[in-house]
Amino acid sequence: MNKQQLASKIWESANKMRSKIEANEYKDYILGFIFYKFLSEMEVNRLLESGMDTDDLPSLTEDDAELVESVQDICGYFIAYRNLFSTWVKNGSDFEISDVRDALSAFERNINPLHRKVYDGIFDTLQTGLSKLGNDARSQSKAVRDLVQLIKDIPMDGREDYDVLGFIYEYLISNFAANAGKKAGEFYTPHEVSVLMSEIIASTLSDRDTIKIYDPTSGSGSLLINIGQAMARRNGNPDAIMYYAQEIKENTYNLTRMNLVMRGILPDNIVTRNGDTLADDWPYFDTDANKEETYDPLFVDAVVSNPPYSQNWDPENKDLDPRFANYGVAPKSKADFAFLLHDLYHLRPDGVMTIVLPHGVLFRGGEEGEIRRNLVENHNIQAIIGLPANIFFGTGIPTIVMVLRKNRTNGDILVIDASKHFVKDGKSNKLRASDIKRIVDVVSGNLTVDKFSRLVPIEEIRENDYNLNIPRYVDSSEPPETWDIYATMFGGIPRQDLDALEPYWKAWPTLKSQMFQTSEGGYSHIIAEDVAATIHENSDVKAFRSRYDAAIAPLESLLHERLVLEPGNVDIAGDETAIGDTLERLLAEIPLVDPYDAYQELDDSWGGIANDLEVIQKEGLDAVRAVDPNVVLKKRKGKDVEEQDGWTGRILPFDLVQHALLADDVAAIARQDERIRDIDAELAGMLDEFSEDEKSNPAINEEGDGFVAAALKQEAKRIGKTPANEFEQALVHAYALTEEARKLKASVKKERQELEERTKTVIEGLDDAQARAMLDRKWIDPLMERLHAMPDGIVNGFIAQVKALGNKYETTYATVSEEISSAEQELASMLGQLTGSEYDMAGINELKKLLGGE
Repeated sequence: MNKQQLASKIWESANKMRSKIEANEYKDYILGFIFYKFLSEMEVNRLLESGMDTDDLPSLTEDDAELVESVQDICGYFIAYRNLFSTWVKNGSDFEISDVRDALSAFERNINPLHRKVYDGIFDTLQTGLSKLGNDARSQSKAVRDLVQLIKDIPMDGREDYDVLGFIYEYLISNFAANAGKKAGEFYTPHEVSVLMSEIIASTLSDRDTIKIYDPTSGSGSLLINIGQAMARRNGNPDAIMYYAQEIKENTYNLTRMNLVMRGILPDNIVTRNGDTLADDWPYFDTDANKEETYDPLFVDAVVSNPPYSQNWDPENKDLDPRFANYGVAPKSKADFAFLLHDLYHLRPDGVMTIVLPHGVLFRGGEEGEIRRNLVENHNIQAIIGLPANIFFGTGIPTIVMVLRKNRTNGDILVIDASKHFVKDGKSNKLRASDIKRIVDVVSGNLTVDKFSRLVPIEEIRENDYNLNIPRYVDSSEPPETWDIYATMFGGIPRQDLDALEPYWKAWPTLKSQMFQTSEGGYSHIIAEDVAATIHENSDVKAFRSRYDAAIAPLESLLHERLVLEPGNVDIAGDETAIGDTLERLLAEIPLVDPYDAYQELDDSWGGIANDLEVIQKEGLDAVRAVDPNVVLKKRKGKDVEEQDGWTGRILPFDLVQHALLADDVAAIARQDERIRDIDAELAGMLDEFSEDEKSNPAINEEGDGFVAAALKQEAKRIGKTPANEFEQALVHAYALTEEARKLKASVKKERQELEERTKTVIEGLDDAQARAMLDRKWIDPLMERLHAMPDGIVNGFIAQVKALGNKYETTYATVSEEISSAEQELASMLGQLTGSEYDMAGINELKKLLGGE
C-alpha cells in the first residue's frame, strides 16, 4: 500500500469514526495520536541504534533516573515502556482511556529542559478533549482503541519515512479542512498556494547555504515546511534551516509544533511561540526576560504568512511601534496591512516575503491607502498575484499573494492576473502544477506576458493614486465577439477575423490560401470542401507534427535512463523539475505549443510514478515482482470485514502485465465476452419483435424486456424439436442462445481466475530486464502517448475555430429575410383557405395584410 492509498484508507475510516464530533475538533485527536506514535517510535529507534536490545525495552521506567536522563539527552523527552505506542497496540482490549491520560501526563513531566519550548504542553489539546470521544470511560476507551488500530500501520522508521508521514499528516489536515467550513482557514493554507509561495521564496534565496524563515500566523505549519523542503531541494541540507513560528490559537499552535517535529526537523532548529502577533511583537532573542530591556528583534531571510482576512485588532499607540512607525497604522476593523508590515519589519535587507491578502488591500482608501502609498514609494512591493476565486476552504472571496522586499532600487511592480488558470476540484478551484510554474517563472524573470502579467512603472501607479487593483493594469478577459455589418448582410469572413488566427498562419504559411479565397473588399470565403481534411493534409501542418515528434523524441530515452535504469537513485522531487526543464528546452522552438501544457502532462503522470518510486526505493526492484492480497471490505452481519478478493501487483497492475505478456489469453477471453454481448443483443432484438400477446408467455417477464430462464427452459422442453410456429421456433432459439451464454460466462469466469493466477506467477518470475520493461510500459509509454497527442489538440482546436468562422456569417440577413418573406406568403396563403364568423374573417384579413398577403 503506497502513501496515497494508506492516507485515503485512514481518512475514510477516521471520517466514519468521528461520528458527530466536528471535523475541526476531531483532527486534534487523530493528529495528536499520530504525533504520539511518532515520538514513541522515534525513541525506540534511537535507543536500538545506540545499542539497546529489544528485550531491554521493558526496563524503560521512570524509576531509573539515570536512564531517563540518558533518553532525554538522545530524544529530548522520555517515554516509559508501558506508555509506548507499541505497548498500547500489544495491550489490545486491555488498553484503556486512563492509559492515555497517564501517558500524556508522564510525557509532560519528562521533557528535556533544553527542549521544553518545543514539547511543553504539546498534548494539552488532546488531553483536554479526550472526554469528547465518548459518554463514559468504556466508550472513550473503545474510541481510543479504534484510533490506535487505525494509525498503527503508518511507517515511522526513520528519515526515509518522514515524507510518508508528512504526506499522510498533510492529507488528513487537508481533508479535515475541507470538512471544517469557515474554521478551516484557522489552520490550513491549501497545499498548492503554499507551494506557490514557497517556490517564489526558494527561487529568490537559492544561492544561500543557511536561512532563517518565519511565519507569524503559522496554522498547521505547512507554509514553513514547504519553504524548508523547497530550499532543501536546492542546497541539499535540510538541517541548515531555522524555523520560527507564532500562532495565537493553542490547538493550532500545537499542530505547528507537531508538524515541524514530524518532518525530521531538528528540535534545535525550531523556535515557536503561542501568542498574539500584532499585540505582542516577536521574535525576540529572549522572550522570557523584561521585553523593554531586551527588545532585540530577529531579522530573517524569509517571511511567509496567510493571516486571517480583515480581522479586528487594537491599533492604539501602535504609531510608536517600530513595525508601523514609517508606514502607518492599519484601521481597527482591518488588520491586513498590520500583518503585512509586521512581516516586512522582520525581513533582513536582502530578504523576501510572501503574504496572502484579500483583494481589498489593493484599492481601499483611508489609512490603508496611505500605507499602500508608502509601500509603493519605498519600492517594497515586488509583485502582486491575483489568485482564482474559491481557492481557499471556507471562503470564496478573491485573494492575492503579494511579494515584498525590503530594499529594492526599482519601484516598478509586477502585476499578475492568474485568476483564469486553475482546474475545478469539486466546489473549489485548484492551482495545477503548470499554473504554479507559470506564475513562478514570470515572477523570477520579472516578465510581461500578454493577458497574464505586466511590469507596471511606478509613474503609472502614482497617476492612478496608488490604486493597485489588478484589472487597471492587466486585462485577462477574452476579447468580446464582434460582428461585421457587411458580412452579416452579404456573407464572407472579415479580414480582422482571419487576422486573429495569425499565429496559425505564421506556423502554417501555405494553409491560408488553400482554405480561403479573398474578394477585392477583403472578405474571404472557405473554398475547402472538407475543412478538416484540408487542414490535416496540408504540408505545413504535417511538417509541424513531424517537427514536434522529432523534438520530443529524445525524452523517451532520457526518461528510461533517469527513472527506469536506476530507480533507487532517483531524486523524486528534483528529477521532475529537471525533466520539466528539459521538456521545455525541447519544445522551445516549436510554435503553437504551450510548454506549460506539456509540463502539466508530465506532472499528471509524475504522481503515480513518484508513488512507485518511493516503494522501489524502500524495497528495491523486488517490489516490481511483488504481488499482494487484494483486500476489500465486505458486509458480514452488519459489520465491515476485510477479506481477500484475488491479488494485486504492488507496482504492476495485472491488466498491464496481461496485455503485455499474456495477450493471447486476454484475446481469448475478449472473444468470448464479445460473443456474450452479441447473444445479449440478439436476444434483445428478438424481444422487440414479439407481439404484445406473445410477450404474455411465461418465458418472458412482465415488462417484456427479458427472458425468464426457468420458464424458457420449460417452454423449450415442451416445444421439443417440432415448433408449431415462428414464435415457438424463436423460443427454442432463445433457449439455445441463453444456454450458450451461460456456458460462456462460466468459462470466462474460470479463465479469468486462471489468468489471474498465471499473471501472479508471471509477475513474481520477472527478471530485472523484464521488470524494467514493464516500468517503461507503465510510466513512460502513457506519458509519451499523451505528449505525442498534443499537436492533435492544437490542430483540432484550429479546425473548430475555422468552422465556427464559416458558420458565423454563412446565413446572411438577405437569406433570413427571404426565408421570412417566403414563410409569411405561405402562411397568408393558408389563411385564405380558412372560414369562420364575420369577426373571425375580419381578424384573419387583418393578419393577411400584416403578412403582406394582399
